[in-house]
Amino acid sequence: MAEVITNAATNESAFPSDITDPEDHLSGRETAAILLMIFGEDEAADILSRLQPSEVQSLGEAMFKISNVSEDEVNVVFDRFVEQARSRTSIGYRADKQIKSMLDKALGNSRAANMLSRITPPQDHPELQQLKWMSVDEITEMIVGDHPQMMAVVLSFLDPEIAGCVLQTLPAEIQNDVVYRVATMGSVSANALTDIETLLSRQVQKPDVVIGPRSSGTSEAAAIMNNVAKPTENRIIKALLKRDKAVARAIEEEMFVFADLIALEDKSLGTLIRSVENARLLFALKGADSDLVKKMFSCMSKRAAQSIQDEIADMGPVSKDDVIAAQKQIVTQARLLAEDGKIILGGQSDEFV
Repeated sequence: MAEVITNAATNESAFPSDITDPEDHLSGRETAAILLMIFGEDEAADILSRLQPSEVQSLGEAMFKISNVSEDEVNVVFDRFVEQARSRTSIGYRADKQIKSMLDKALGNSRAANMLSRITPPQDHPELQQLKWMSVDEITEMIVGDHPQMMAVVLSFLDPEIAGCVLQTLPAEIQNDVVYRVATMGSVSANALTDIETLLSRQVQKPDVVIGPRSSGTSEAAAIMNNVAKPTENRIIKALLKRDKAVARAIEEEMFVFADLIALEDKSLGTLIRSVENARLLFALKGADSDLVKKMFSCMSKRAAQSIQDEIADMGPVSKDDVIAAQKQIVTQARLLAEDGKIILGGQSDEFV
């Protein structure tokens, strides 16, 4: 039941302000919201307890918006629910208990236990899932007095948007150290996870959910950095360059990639294109997304764009490594031009008024 409602809650169809034609205008979220409101409070609460925070929020918003639901609309909701439920089986429901029972009967308790220890997926440290339900202020309060390594581990388990907000609330003098530790962390040790569980046990109740192992690196650090304010980003990157230039550059590369050039204004993109050697541009465009290619051509003269298109058509297959290398060189050039104030990369315009 929860799975069917979750699928409906995360439906990306339009969310109309009014429900007029139940067949055409009931979105997935509205369908799930109406179904939940038909249930009793206990049944609805049990279903909501199995969902992720974003899913609960989505359903909550839908429940507030629906009103004056007609009998026809309720019938449509039930029809949709029955249709989805019929297409599912019970395979996988409470699979852990079913598998254990079968192995116990087939092998005996002792041998079954040994077998289960080898085949059961990791389900350690369920407390960490509670981080998803905590506010930025609560997470900051929990870790602010701890070691930067512990802060880094906690941030690595958060969604990048939340991690970026938490990072900005930490003392400025330790922010770059925390980002560096995220970038160089690798696999999170069992001891570190236990320490986080101890922190969480002081603040929240233990949830009945599980997560798998986690590791971090420059990609995770870059994702966090992409969600902090530009002044904070510049200050942290500057500090990281002094501490470890290779790590800082690796984070920068992950923060801004060739595909992100599509977010540049035409003027900046045109300036960048004119600063790049023609041969390098050919290789980079050969493996680029069609929308980005189209935008880059629009920033050139018709003659130049046609010339490059003809050259690309005559190139034939090229090495993927050569394409990636050319794209990285252009991204590096874009970063240098931005540092000189000649172009504005995505998000930088927020600093100007």
